[in-house]
Amino acid sequence: MGSKPKHKPVAKPVSEQILRRAKEYGFSDRQLAHLWRSTESTVRQLRLNLGVVPVFKTVDTCAAEFEAFTPYHYSTYERENESHVSSRKKVMILGGGPNRIGQGIEFDYCCVHGVMALKEEGVEALMVNCNPETVSTDYDVVDKLYFEPLTLEDVLNICDHEQPYGVIISFGGQTPLKLAKPLEKHGVRILGTSPEGIDLAEDRERFGSLLQQLGIPHPEFGTAYSVDDAVRAAESIGFPVLVRPSYVLGGRAMEICYNREAVQTYMKKAVDVSPEHPVLIDRFLEDAFEFDVDAVCDGKDVLIGGVMEHIEEAGIHSGDSSCVIPPYMISAANIEIIKRHAVKLAHALNVIGLINIQFAMKDDVVYVLEVNPRASRTVPFVSKATGIPLAKIAAKVMIGRTLEDLGVKDFDFRTVKHISVKESVFPFSKFPKAPIFLGPEMRSTGEVMGISPEFGGAVAKAQISAGNALPVEGRLFISVNNSDKNDITLKIVRDYVRLGFSIVATEGTARFLRENGIESDRVFKVNEGRPNVVDLVKNGEIQVVINTPLGEESRYDEYAIGWAAIQHKIPFMTTLSASAAAVRAIEAQRSESLQVRSLQEYQKEPL
Repeated sequence: MGSKPKHKPVAKPVSEQILRRAKEYGFSDRQLAHLWRSTESTVRQLRLNLGVVPVFKTVDTCAAEFEAFTPYHYSTYERENESHVSSRKKVMILGGGPNRIGQGIEFDYCCVHGVMALKEEGVEALMVNCNPETVSTDYDVVDKLYFEPLTLEDVLNICDHEQPYGVIISFGGQTPLKLAKPLEKHGVRILGTSPEGIDLAEDRERFGSLLQQLGIPHPEFGTAYSVDDAVRAAESIGFPVLVRPSYVLGGRAMEICYNREAVQTYMKKAVDVSPEHPVLIDRFLEDAFEFDVDAVCDGKDVLIGGVMEHIEEAGIHSGDSSCVIPPYMISAANIEIIKRHAVKLAHALNVIGLINIQFAMKDDVVYVLEVNPRASRTVPFVSKATGIPLAKIAAKVMIGRTLEDLGVKDFDFRTVKHISVKESVFPFSKFPKAPIFLGPEMRSTGEVMGISPEFGGAVAKAQISAGNALPVEGRLFISVNNSDKNDITLKIVRDYVRLGFSIVATEGTARFLRENGIESDRVFKVNEGRPNVVDLVKNGEIQVVINTPLGEESRYDEYAIGWAAIQHKIPFMTTLSASAAAVRAIEAQRSESLQVRSLQEYQKEPL
């Protein structure tokens, strides 16, 4: 399958003895190619021609007490091979690799559900992963586990040995996704969306052209290969802009830039700008609502697993943002628009399996921000909220089943009777020097979920689970930007007053409240004098903080308030939607209506 990789001859002849010794010492094909001024594919072919191939050793999980039915394997350059290949149809799943803060475990959930689905279909499930702290590397889960790095060389070695029917790369996030084209070039069958479809979604210029052809609105964008390119693109698009490298996981190295100097600084630091990895520049839709869609396509029909509304502002990574299913601040007409766009994109990219699409809505216009034709971080949340196991369904679709076969073709997430809220857990109290404000780069270290028949109860449960229980009385500090001085803010503040909270506000917000009949105590901003809002927070005189920034200057001022709130465990909200959600949660807590029920009780008839 695919065209054969091009080979560049090794500079000097290499004997089988030298090559074997190098491999025994742990040199990878890529390292040897660098030393010998050749290419990885050339070294691989030379190695195969000379018969220098790894064997696979078995780790006996029963310590030789009795026969182990659940061993796992690793490669080494010795003589005896201990991994025995069966005659069954095999499918290999590539896991997510090592995890770190800002790279969640949600992909592991998808890998494990993929394994379960393959076994249900009578297919032997092989797992390749190298993180010992994940369920996917539990040798009891899979039929056969290879504890190996997720590199092209190691994956191809296993493929040569096992000869699988195909490989699933779309469950492990960006790490295995990068192997799609190289694996295809070496004749490996990629199950699910083709590498061409993946590349079309990742290539911003090609993807932008596709959106224009489909008539789907999107923020203005550009790509940059140099500092000058980036500045020209940003000034053409208009500030603020979101800048990021392509092909990244967890939103790493993404930033919001408000001026040309910020763009120049970004481009000069720690970003590898090259024709292979350009920097993407998008218009940042400040003060917009954001939505996520997780769906499965079988090539004909599209299952919309759910439309999630982000409670935080647009621009915050979906792994960090609080989300709610079903969405509560969008019209039925706009939900239909989102669904239509999702179906169009799934078909245009020839998706087979999972697809995640991020939308933003500003001034009642729905924009597409990004499309990932793979598993996303929100798949576990959507699956648990709706009872529809998306990763399982996707795995079965990849090996030939249809949504109609599986009985989920006509599922509508809006028929779910309860409300589900995802809340992220952050490590800020443990890392006092870490940047605390949420943005496009993921910072959370976990997530929790609250379920209730009512929205307020779901929010309250999620906040309690995340260790952020909301106060039921006290003083509210509020400072909102000019565009947020509207009827929504007035309703939120009146709700807090109705619940017995007294109000403290900065000068502009206090004037706005007073003009609309709401009394408040005025307090200085951080740079205006003392005592200021940070002093009140530190003195325990504030129980809730609402501070909605807009623009670069207000975000700097927000930093001091935010740190004080975190250090004193005070709820700190930066959007009106989060503030409105908190009101509903406080009402639910005060009514003492929260009940504990298991997920199984909510999902009495899971598919």
